Amino acid sequence: MNYEPIKQILSNQFNRWPVTRKVFYALLDLFLLRTWHIKKSLRKLACNIKFKESVDVLDAGSGFGQYTYFMTKSFPSWKILGVDLKKDEIDSCERFFKSAGIDRVRFQEADLTSFRKKQAFDIILSVDVMEHIEDDVAVFNNFYASLKENGLLLINTPSDRGGSNVHDPGQKGFIGEHVRNGYRKDEMEQKLRHAGFSKINIRYTYGIPGNVSWHLTMKFPMVCLSLSKWFFLVMPIYFLVLLPIILLLNLADLAMKHRSGTGLLVKASKTTIDGLKI
Repeated sequence: MNYEPIKQILSNQFNRWPVTRKVFYALLDLFLLRTWHIKKSLRKLACNIKFKESVDVLDAGSGFGQYTYFMTKSFPSWKILGVDLKKDEIDSCERFFKSAGIDRVRFQEADLTSFRKKQAFDIILSVDVMEHIEDDVAVFNNFYASLKENGLLLINTPSDRGGSNVHDPGQKGFIGEHVRNGYRKDEMEQKLRHAGFSKINIRYTYGIPGNVSWHLTMKFPMVCLSLSKWFFLVMPIYFLVLLPIILLLNLADLAMKHRSGTGLLVKASKTTIDGLKI
């Protein structure tokens, strides 16, 4: 199924006013497991660079801007550039952040296969983007060139262990916009090393509890919304009833080390630094 029309429904409902957009961000942070993993990782990365007076960050594929918003609220020294291929998303983010009085953020319409700012960023964040891009090698090369020396890259993307809800070789992915169903760990590491990255840490997320959470928070609601927009009226009750279960599942997934999972959390540095925890 195609995800973009459903995203547009949610965008139309929540992005009308700044207050509803903030509510939308809060709901994404609460229910979506990937935000739990990303926020935990960003806090760890912040500890490595906490003594820097200014940190330049690229939100590569900024989308709704929820991660940019989190970073501006959590890390006062960070200056963030959000880039996205969709002009309507960029325009929407610019209006919101301006209305919120947040001036440490800029947005730019850009294609990641060609976007490159030489040694401009301390951190590059890319959340659920690489599965949408055919020429991922070009993007990894651009990421490496755009990072400063000792810069850090953080990627979240589906794995080949059931990412995009694919479990058989010939099976079609659940999200129609994905150009690949997921990465193998060795494939991801090889491509990053070829781009120049040295210290690389890749681990599975969305183990058994996370996969159940994904079905409850993403797959079932999306299927229902694709069948009828009226499900939007039922969604608050649906999520309120399931909230305790979803929170327990997310906490379990965050705490566990998974031998396999449908997601990959990838951390890489531009150079090897003794003692750097990624």
